[in-house]
Parts: sequence; C-alpha cells; structure tokens
Amino acid sequence: MSTTPGLSPAPAPTTAASLRHVLSHLVMPLLMCVGMGLAYLGAFHNPEPHQLKVAIVGSGPSAQVLAQSLEDKAGGDALDVRTVGSRGEAAGRLKDQAVFGAYVPGGERADGERPGRAEQSGRPELLVASAGSETSATAVEKVFTEVAASRGAPLKVTDVAGTASGDPTGQGLFFLLVAISIGSYASVAVLGAAGGALALWIRALLGLGTGLVVSLIGAVFAGPLFHLVDHDLAGVWAMAWLYSTGILWIGVALHTFLKRWTTLGVMVLFVMLNFTSSGGIFRPELQPGFFGALHAFWNGAGFVEGARSLVYFDGNGLGRYLLTLTLWALAGLVLLAAAWAAETRRRRTAEARAAELRAAAVLAASRVTARGVAAEEEMEEAVAV
Repeated sequence: MSTTPGLSPAPAPTTAASLRHVLSHLVMPLLMCVGMGLAYLGAFHNPEPHQLKVAIVGSGPSAQVLAQSLEDKAGGDALDVRTVGSRGEAAGRLKDQAVFGAYVPGGERADGERPGRAEQSGRPELLVASAGSETSATAVEKVFTEVAASRGAPLKVTDVAGTASGDPTGQGLFFLLVAISIGSYASVAVLGAAGGALALWIRALLGLGTGLVVSLIGAVFAGPLFHLVDHDLAGVWAMAWLYSTGILWIGVALHTFLKRWTTLGVMVLFVMLNFTSSGGIFRPELQPGFFGALHAFWNGAGFVEGARSLVYFDGNGLGRYLLTLTLWALAGLVLLAAAWAAETRRRRTAEARAAELRAAAVLAASRVTARGVAAEEEMEEAVAV
C-alpha cells in the first residue's frame, strides 16, 4: 500500500461501514420496484369502463329506451350513452373521438331515414374506431355483442378508423413512446453527471441535440423500419423531438438539486406516471380516476394522443396536445433557470469560502513570518549583549 510521506495510511473501512454503504444504495432500486408495482398494477390490473362514451343510432322512443336501459344495466357510471340521428353522424363522432362505439340497431339505414318493412330484420351493426384505442373498441364490442345476442341477432362490427399496416394492434405508438422515453431519461444521467463540469447552458444545448438524435431514431422506428405510421411522419418526428427535449431539460435541471436521486426522480415522472397515463394501452375511460386525471395534461399522453390525432383522426385536437408538449418543454426551461440560479449561488459561496481560506492562510503565514523575524531579532540582541 502506498502512503504519503509523513502521513498515516487511511484506515480500511470496516465490514459494518461497507454494509451500511451497500444498504444505503439499495434503497433506490427497492423504491423503484415499489413505484413500478404501484404504478403499473394500479393502472392496468383491472380495467373497467368509467364514463365510456357510446352512442345508439336512432331518434325515436325505441332508441331512447335502449340507451337508458343500457346505461342502467351497466350500473354506476360505467357507460355514458347518448343517441345520434344517423349512422353518418355516428361515424363522424367516432372520428372526432367524441364516442368510442356506436350501435346501429337492425334495420337502421345509413342515411338515417326510417327503414321500410323489408329492412326491419336487418343485422345490427357496431361502429368502432380501433385507431383511437383497440382496448376501448374491444370493451365496446363486448357490451354490444350482449345487446345483439339478447335480440337474437349476430353483430356486425365496422371499423371506421383502422390502424396502419405495420401496427395492427394500434399500440405501436405506445411502444414508440417507451423507446423515446428511455433514450431521453437515460441520457439525463450522462448529461447530469459526466457533464457536470460543463456550464449549464452547454448542458441545455446538449439536451436539445440529444433530443434531436433520439427523435430521429424514433422516426426511423416509426417509419421505414416498422411502418407504425403511413403518413405525416415528419409531424410525428417533430412531436418526438419536443417530447424528448422536455424530458432532457427537466432531467438535467433536476440533477442540480437531486444529484444521485435524479434517476429515481425521472423514472417517477417519465415512466411510472407517464407510461401508465399515456392512453397507449388503456384509455382513461378504462382506468382508475387518478391515471385518467393525469392523462389530461401529462407529456406522454400529449405525445401518444397527438400522434394518433395526426395519423388517424385528421388532426382533431392536435393543437391541445402540442400545447401540452410545449408547456412541458417550457417547464424544463424554467427548471433550468432555477438550476442556473442555484449553481451560481453555490459557486459564489464556494468562491467566497475559498477566498476566506486563502486570506486566513496568508494571515497565518504572515504571523509565522512575523514571529520568525521577531525571534531572529531577539537572538541577535542576545548575541550582542
């Protein structure tokens, strides 16, 4: 063991001290385990309808009675049933995502006119838009299959907004969100720790550049590699860049305050709460209220719903989702400003402390010098005597 001349070697840590060190670092992964379990199982373990919006096509008393009986049979607030005048109107509301299923009783004509006697025995039809959420479409189909069966008729299901050829389940955008998120929050550790010696504005620019690279990787996944989207790929890429940059800016700023706990912090924000509230697997109408509330303003939901809107629903509601992503990016800038202020204050405090230490060292040195001079003068006087 090498030692500094004149100094005793540092004592080796005891087993107890090493054990305490290891156990203190195990706290984070255990908290991650608890958090992931609470978030994922809480959000996904028991999907049940909650104010799931559906429609009955028809304007007469029979349609009103069917709507009311269906709502009563579902119980509680499981279904939100309304009536629409025609099949065409129902299809339009599905494409606007105002409803998630529309039941056309047997004999209803596409133009909404009263059917003739020959049409009275027509097959009932259910309109869905699986691009909005396959799980919601499946839940609606289950409800109306029972309705049709109770009337002794098989149910015809028509999808008015299908998914891209490379995304038959409609969940590809969710897994694209996962890939972009992991690339973003994993980069936070590098920019926050390894880049800690860099000025904060440089780290912020690196975050912007890293977000660009991550979003380009996501665009390759979404387009030429897996064909998750078949048009408007540039728009999806732009939203991915905005989304990724927001995560990176927030993460870099949080590292100033949280240090080694930053990993846990970004996982809570951008995995535990983000993936579960994004609507990529289950929409909020099939989740507990907490996650449904987060869906209204969380950044993952902004990306997934924005991409769905752009690719499948002619941009309906796109402005709202872009606003969500923009506000998260702006929150990142605000946090960066707070981090800059904190780092500036720490640096000035450290510089002031260093200046005090230097001044104290100079003063001590001058006192030692003065004592030495005085001692020499006393010695000279003694020799002279």
